[in-house]
Amino acid sequence: MRVLAAAGGVACALAIGLGAYASHAVSGQAQAWLQTASLYLFLHGMALLVLAPSAHNRLARGALALLCVGLLLFAGSLIGAALFGWPTRFAPYGGMSLILAWLLLGVDRLRA
Repeated sequence: MRVLAAAGGVACALAIGLGAYASHAVSGQAQAWLQTASLYLFLHGMALLVLAPSAHNRLARGALALLCVGLLLFAGSLIGAALFGWPTRFAPYGGMSLILAWLLLGVDRLRA
């Protein structure tokens, strides 16, 4: 769980830098993609930082791992599109992973 919490910290730091870059260095669609990626990185990074230390069962740990994977797929796809012109084909899978992760975290809380 320490790795997921640390990944959350890295995601938050990346979000700040990415947000600044989006505000000062790009415009148009690239700016919108980077701002969205920055928002998702920060919010989900904070969630990983806060929730990882208390994830004591397999469902919670799996949900947080899925949250991390979804974040990489979603934000990574948007960043790749904005900076390198890559297609955003992985963004929907990342978004679905994030949704499923949050649902699993909700189920975990119901079971507690």
